[in-house]
Amino acid sequence: MSIKSDIARIADQERALRFDRFDLGAAWSVGQHIRAVAAAAGHVLSVDIQINGMQAFFAAMPGARPDFEHWIRRKRNIALRFLRPSYAIGLELAAQKTTLEEKWGLATADYASHGGSFPILVEGVGCIGAVTVSGLPQRDDHNLVVEALAVHLGLDPQDLRHP
Repeated sequence: MSIKSDIARIADQERALRFDRFDLGAAWSVGQHIRAVAAAAGHVLSVDIQINGMQAFFAAMPGARPDFEHWIRRKRNIALRFLRPSYAIGLELAAQKTTLEEKWGLATADYASHGGSFPILVEGVGCIGAVTVSGLPQRDDHNLVVEALAVHLGLDPQDLRHP
């Protein structure tokens, strides 16, 4: 897929992956789904779900490194600052041939425009947090989060995944 088609696909995901409500039970369900998929596939990753500034779920798979938590924080900072998936921001920057620092003056020590963090958007409320995965290639991190959110919403994840 081209960057342009990837950006359009993420826009479809952003429209579809909105919640009527999202609470600690939802965080547990989404987090457990990601953890189960990772365990079944033998993935080495960490997953974090934040709601209203509180860590609602965290899991690190065997072999995960402490560095994954730093990537999670930096990706989550992008999703919460722009209210968009971190992968979308990274692709848009690549298409514009610019960087976070050049465009917005954001330090890479605090922000990472790599795939893996998706804002939790609640209808009538807005962004209440983010689901973030780190440890796989960025497209796979992104797809894993999209899959878990789609399953929680009762949507077919294959309709939303990037090929």
